[in-house]
Amino acid sequence: VYADNAATTQIAPQVLDAMLPYLKEQYGNPSTLYRLGRDAKIAIEKARAQVAEVIGAKAEEIFFTGSGTESDNMALKGVLYGPAGKGKKHLITTKIEHHAVLHTAMALEKEGFRVTFLEVDQNGQVKLDQLEQAIDEDTALVSIMAANNEIGTLEPIAEIGKLAHEKGILFLLDEVQAGWGRCGSFMCYQSYGVQPDCVSMAKAMGGGMPIGGIACTD
Repeated sequence: VYADNAATTQIAPQVLDAMLPYLKEQYGNPSTLYRLGRDAKIAIEKARAQVAEVIGAKAEEIFFTGSGTESDNMALKGVLYGPAGKGKKHLITTKIEHHAVLHTAMALEKEGFRVTFLEVDQNGQVKLDQLEQAIDEDTALVSIMAANNEIGTLEPIAEIGKLAHEKGILFLLDEVQAGWGRCGSFMCYQSYGVQPDCVSMAKAMGGGMPIGGIACTD
């Protein structure tokens, strides 16, 4: 019995059928001007629009990556090193995040950023009072996973996001273990009761080969 579908899954037949043309005949470089490349570019933009529709975002807010780990890494560093961070140097996350976030946060500490790793309660949930206490004027970003990859805890995303936004702080939601069929339905902005500023994603159940994405609001 295979019981690690949260990590990787067998590719679903319909996914394989959809992908085969791009693995066999339509393998062009989407950055080129010749026909094979233009066709690949059209397919990518169609996929971008489909992902945006599913989660309630705009197509131009979707960025594809090679994995959920790359998505987390790019989102964290993109905010803290980019203009969205406004030069602030403080990141808040939890001690039970996926290593994709934890290792990036530790690397950011070595690069001069300050990171608060929040404790969680006995059920693995963020303590909202501790989150509020950790926020200060130098906080640029709160990064929390929607569902834990080891114990399956679903975090109070709406409350976390609203608290961050009330303080004028960006909220990054790591949705890799929660979305795309893992929690019984597709997760979208509307289902959370709050719109995260950035969402990191990865392939769906049955999606086969690794692929990830980021959705960042403008």
